[in-house]
Amino acid sequence: MARSIWHGAISFGLVHVPVDLYSASKENSLPLHLLDSRDFAPVGNRRVNKTTGKEVAWEKIIKGYEYEKGKFVALSDQDFKHANVKATETIEIVRFTAAAGIPPMYFETPYYLVAGKGGEKPYALLRKVLDESNKVAVAHFVMRGRQHLCVVAPNDQYLMLLTLRFAGEILPPATVKPAAKTPTVSAAELAMAKQLVEGMSGPFAPGQFKDTYKADLLRRIKEKIKKKQIHSVESEEPAESSRPKAEVIDLMTALKSSLKMKTRKRA
Repeated sequence: MARSIWHGAISFGLVHVPVDLYSASKENSLPLHLLDSRDFAPVGNRRVNKTTGKEVAWEKIIKGYEYEKGKFVALSDQDFKHANVKATETIEIVRFTAAAGIPPMYFETPYYLVAGKGGEKPYALLRKVLDESNKVAVAHFVMRGRQHLCVVAPNDQYLMLLTLRFAGEILPPATVKPAAKTPTVSAAELAMAKQLVEGMSGPFAPGQFKDTYKADLLRRIKEKIKKKQIHSVESEEPAESSRPKAEVIDLMTALKSSLKMKTRKRA
């Protein structure tokens, strides 16, 4: 059984739901290490004291706020909690809204919420009312010394908490360079694109999607081991991609070819 990473309660109105928070995601990348290219020795992520130059053990590390250059106020776990006891112990719901009304770029990390002792009935009530009203609960809480905006949403027999980015954490479009001019799309191109979208539409089934790049990279690693290339750094260029260059392919031709390809796959 996974360990709870936060314990507290969901609060809305006068209803108080004791809950435990569990991670609902995991890292799926290959466990790669940093190496020195000269001798292939591992390069660790060292925690070094900038005054003595010595490495510092995790248990000796605390957090601090620099209020003047070189001057710090040390902060303990109790300081973070005492700053606002209610915020550190409560997922406080402030609004109910439609999930579709939250833009995708705001979503961050998923967690499971499990009913705590004595909270089974209000937990079931909240899950059922959210499910039947097709709404999610917008809330905020504090975890690991940081306040999070989040939504609480029903998922089968569970409630899930999904952290959200605050508005100030989303960069405005002005920070990226726009196209020199907006190209004109013809009615025929739009109609054909809609036809292609319709042909590729279907329900979202997460199990159908696999991390193929991870498998390809692992296969490349196994090839290097088999060829005894365990201490070599190759600088060869990768094979040319078979993906067509957008600027040299006529848009209508590409759309027609895509539709033909989808038709052949269905046949």
